[in-house]
Amino acid sequence: MHDIDIDMVEMTLDVVKYAINRITQTNPELGKPKTEAELRRLVGETVTNSGIGGEKAFELFRQVLVKATVPIDHPRHLAFVPASPTRAAILFDLVTSASSIHGAYWMEGAGGIFCENEAMKWLVSLTGMPEPAFGVFTSGGTAANLSAIVVAREKWRKNPRNINQKGILITSIGAHSSIKAMAKVIDADVLLVASEDAMSQSALEAFYDKLPETEKERVFAVVATGGTTNAGIIDELDGIANFCRSKNLWFHVDAAYGGGALAAKSVRHLFKGIEKADSVTIDPHKWLFSPYDCGAVIYKNPEEAKEAHAQEGSYLEIFKDEGAHGFNPSDYQIQLTRRLRGLPLWFSLATHGTEKYEWAVEQGIKLAKIAGELIEKNPLTELVREPSLSCVLYRRIGWSAEDYRNWTYRNHESGFALVTPTKWKSTNGYETVSRFCFINPDTTQKDIQDILKSME
Repeated sequence: MHDIDIDMVEMTLDVVKYAINRITQTNPELGKPKTEAELRRLVGETVTNSGIGGEKAFELFRQVLVKATVPIDHPRHLAFVPASPTRAAILFDLVTSASSIHGAYWMEGAGGIFCENEAMKWLVSLTGMPEPAFGVFTSGGTAANLSAIVVAREKWRKNPRNINQKGILITSIGAHSSIKAMAKVIDADVLLVASEDAMSQSALEAFYDKLPETEKERVFAVVATGGTTNAGIIDELDGIANFCRSKNLWFHVDAAYGGGALAAKSVRHLFKGIEKADSVTIDPHKWLFSPYDCGAVIYKNPEEAKEAHAQEGSYLEIFKDEGAHGFNPSDYQIQLTRRLRGLPLWFSLATHGTEKYEWAVEQGIKLAKIAGELIEKNPLTELVREPSLSCVLYRRIGWSAEDYRNWTYRNHESGFALVTPTKWKSTNGYETVSRFCFINPDTTQKDIQDILKSME
């Protein structure tokens, strides 16, 4: 399998040509999914006893399989939380894989971990968290949130009365679904603060005060959101931080999507209080232009994380070389085996500089404001709420949920755009509305105008 022959050299050239062609396209084909049966009919059996050959497999991927996917960096992909990795980050993702570095321990990955840590220093500086705050890169927001809350739970269980207790964490109804999923993993209960908009200190205090004493004793953490994925809403972080301090509760901020906005001076003030957090989640693969998958968790006190996560193994203690001892990312999050997910971010930052990152994030915020203005001027549309960060919720006047779904299907089927509806709580319950999420600085005002025109 490792023999180098002429076919492998040609395959390498084909792969490099494909990668170059792909990353130079600012407007790639907007693919669409197919059923498993349809894909099976088109490509047949690909994993066989003797193999189908690299040339055939790559041709099937280029001509069929990749066209059954939706490129996250298309300028008119404004659904979910899209992404727009820089060309530099994508190229270095290839280098990261080709270098075959194990990123768990300094002994094996010192040079690469050093690079990750340089990028992490910048992330920490965005939060304003004081020394010795630091963090590690994870597979995404779910792993980052889980890693942080495990530390919170373990710290809580240091009190003997909590050892056999099932913990409770409090968050808002607008929190990401991964918070509930993560709580299931650690067997904790989740209590939701009802809020039309941002979770405030007063709402949190009122909610907490109404809890039975037996439940108050089981609360160990509060999870605030620094930019909800649905609407870009930022909870009242400063007030929540003060509440957590008064009750001796762990304060975690899930800024997986919104954390990228910390790079933008125009909205940095909206995150006041994040610097008081015990832990923060940011996903560079969302709004900091890294390829999937790249999340990050930052701790106010990394030693608490190390105490909760560090693993022991006799085979890890045999190296006497001074250079083999340093920062081990596996000590600070749930994963042992890991690739160096922060390397593409480091290379992109080193290539472009942080000022370029600030510009790119500001573009997403600017596009959201432009969209809001265009929506307000259009007699057929209206804002559901003012744009927040890079999210815009709006309604097409007179449309039903089925109208939104049909419109989304038509635009995607034609390869024009992917803009999906969402749900928003109104006076009459939850209504279906449309939503933009701007990440890609290549998106233009004309793109927005054309999408709105397609609603006529």
